[in-house]
Amino acid sequence: MSGEQQTGADARPPGPLVTRSSYDPEHRVVAVTGAQSFLGTEVIRRMEQDRRYAKVLAIDIRRPNIPLTKTQFHKVDLTLPSIDGELAHIFKREQADTVVHLAFLSKPTHNTTWAHELEAIGTMHVLNACAACRIHKFVMRSLTSLYGPSPQNPNYLHEEHRLEGVAGSRFFTDKIDAERLARRFRSENPCTTVTILRMANILGHRIHNYVSNYMQMPVVPVMAGYDPLVQLLHEDDAVDVLKLAIDADFNSEYNVAGDGLLPLSTVLAMLGRVALPLPHTLAYPLAKVLWMTQVFDAPPMYLDFMRYLCVADTARIRREIGLGPQHDIRQIIADFIAPTYHHATQGEVAGRS
Repeated sequence: MSGEQQTGADARPPGPLVTRSSYDPEHRVVAVTGAQSFLGTEVIRRMEQDRRYAKVLAIDIRRPNIPLTKTQFHKVDLTLPSIDGELAHIFKREQADTVVHLAFLSKPTHNTTWAHELEAIGTMHVLNACAACRIHKFVMRSLTSLYGPSPQNPNYLHEEHRLEGVAGSRFFTDKIDAERLARRFRSENPCTTVTILRMANILGHRIHNYVSNYMQMPVVPVMAGYDPLVQLLHEDDAVDVLKLAIDADFNSEYNVAGDGLLPLSTVLAMLGRVALPLPHTLAYPLAKVLWMTQVFDAPPMYLDFMRYLCVADTARIRREIGLGPQHDIRQIIADFIAPTYHHATQGEVAGRS
């Protein structure tokens, strides 16, 4: 069947609402927000090939650029004020049992008002729709970097550690707000499984974010006198773990990262990059100018990650889910240098990952 439908001003009148039937693990209907992103597209591709998934609802402002057979595209802008009602209508009409929320930016933007509407307010809209439809499961992608870099951080940050973010960064604040809303939703809707996957920085050739852009620079600025440990996640592992969280029920937050840590200097050496040490008294004002002139795609507070530790503990996901990422940090870097796969390079819409 053709998998495309549209909602919004140009859509055809919706059909009658129906009450969602009981959850059937062999006949799933899953809605994916941020469907045109790398993670959204890849997890939809997996569900297209899995007989247990009868229907997938791709929720985004643009259609995923892959063949769709059992996937319906619904054009939805999460920044619109009353979009939660429209989402609830879609979920009820199509009898969705699971919502996978991936509509988050992978890079900072100067348009912070729009970003807040998309990530924090957009998450509220999605959760309101989930509550109205008594959704069986809600899965959300988050970040280990939300813990924030700090000289007071322990060697490994557990899931109970407070999300501190980075002072002055709306990029982190909006995502922390979204997580808080999801955890509150769990407490108010105990019949819904809520899985939050806090992923380490994803590195790969098919995904584009501020970390991959940084790693691709021929001359890479670093902070003189600092060499923090780096933790990464392979792009294939990110999709694998996301699909696993959709397949089965895990009602908690989980740190997701590949095994092993390496100093930033070692990572850059393995990538063949030239490190340019800068004193922090020069680096911060220079980064501010480069950010304001849009030469560099990360604001100056990101330099804190080049100074202080921010490493997540991954014991919970291996203990409770029984399977974690399969690539360690050296394999991740090796694939980034010379990938063992030959997928077409795929960008992102509005900087989402």
